[in-house]
Amino acid sequence: MSVYISLRVKGDRAKLEELAAGEWKERLQAISERGKSMGAIHHRFAAANGEIVVMDEWESREQFERFFNGTPEIAEFMQAVGVQSDPEISFYEPLATGDDF
Repeated sequence: MSVYISLRVKGDRAKLEELAAGEWKERLQAISERGKSMGAIHHRFAAANGEIVVMDEWESREQFERFFNGTPEIAEFMQAVGVQSDPEISFYEPLATGDDF
């Protein structure tokens, strides 16, 4: 069964969007492709109230941890964005409630 991950940091949403559309565009695509090859199913950035959140679905927690710990470009991107906190990572198991879409 897959696992959902949230990664929260304090950071600048506008800077993230600027870099993602500009100088980091190709590097982010490469990171995304690496994630897919290592077990990522879904990936999305979101932001509110000075926080940036990554919401992912992975085949397993271990696959996410191997990807996250083995991809130094993630830390480089967080530094470029000006992240102001250590990442807070949470793992969630999906529930079968019959109302998924």
